[in-house]
Amino acid sequence: MTESRLHQVAQLGQSAWIDFLSRELVRSGELARMAEDDAIVGVTSNPTIFQQALATGDRYDEQLAALAGSDMTTKELFVALGSVDVSEACDVLAGVHDATGGVDGYVSFEVDPTLAYDAEATIAEAARLHDQIDKHNLYVKIPATRPGLTAIEEMISRGRPINVTLIFSLQRYEEVVEAYLRGLERLVAAGGDPANVNSVASFFVSRVDSEADARLDALGGHDELKGKLAIANARLAYRHYLEVFSSERWDFLASKGARPQRCLWASTSTKNPEYRDVLYVEELIGPNTVNTLPEATIRAFQDHGDPSARLTHGADDAAKVLEALADAGVDYDDITDVLEREGVEKFVASFVDLLDGIAAKRSALTG
Repeated sequence: MTESRLHQVAQLGQSAWIDFLSRELVRSGELARMAEDDAIVGVTSNPTIFQQALATGDRYDEQLAALAGSDMTTKELFVALGSVDVSEACDVLAGVHDATGGVDGYVSFEVDPTLAYDAEATIAEAARLHDQIDKHNLYVKIPATRPGLTAIEEMISRGRPINVTLIFSLQRYEEVVEAYLRGLERLVAAGGDPANVNSVASFFVSRVDSEADARLDALGGHDELKGKLAIANARLAYRHYLEVFSSERWDFLASKGARPQRCLWASTSTKNPEYRDVLYVEELIGPNTVNTLPEATIRAFQDHGDPSARLTHGADDAAKVLEALADAGVDYDDITDVLEREGVEKFVASFVDLLDGIAAKRSALTG
């Protein structure tokens, strides 16, 4: 078989994950095929993705019918349904996990987004999901809100793999890395083994350009800055990653077997039709990173993407982009604050719709 473009990306050190999960994807054999043909070595999910999956087809009806008459809450029903998808996807990718020494082969399941500003509730739910699904290649996703930082550190200190999601700003990314390091330091101090603790920091990309471009349009006269912030933002985050994970502090943890927390580029489909449809894939290819892609973006990149390492190109120019935007009157901190808040709100809205849909199906099944 001819080597695909995403296989070439893998040789450059970046892992490709699919940003979608459904029972159809797993049971039809499509996920296994994508692992072979498209170099897909991980899966991410979120409330919006599960909402789409449960609203399509009848793959979930048999399990839901069996549970509909129970005393489970609607949320417990969702977790039961979602856990099957995640668990079966973990089994499909277990060989990837073993072959990569535990670096890839992960499947992510997000905590209830309504808990995003409650650290203790997030910790309890993350622990429950890890215990209930009980797969060594499970990532539980925790949003990088300020309370989420506490939960991230705590779960890492317990030796649990965590996918940190909804990172938009450089400051919050630095705080996420710090939470990861503190969690590892607590684990090591308690006599734990960090060798099996993995984490990714999911840095959102295209939404940053969408928000910045809208503000530039409102200001007028700065078209040369449109479509620049998201990539600059990610490159500066990666520069911080390189600095932290080559420091003396990290060297100590690495000597105990700890693994770096990789940057994961999320929201990498191109929202603006004027931009190249694989822009956020091509520009962010670099070693020891992950890109989680919607299926349409996978197809587009396999068709016409350019697999070249560009992530470290223009790192110095990236800081100048932020300065130019500030000079133009674009408030970077406000952009990232808005995006974090809206990101949580969108996931909460999807989660509510998801539970409403399950409740309606349950009602229909029980008469």
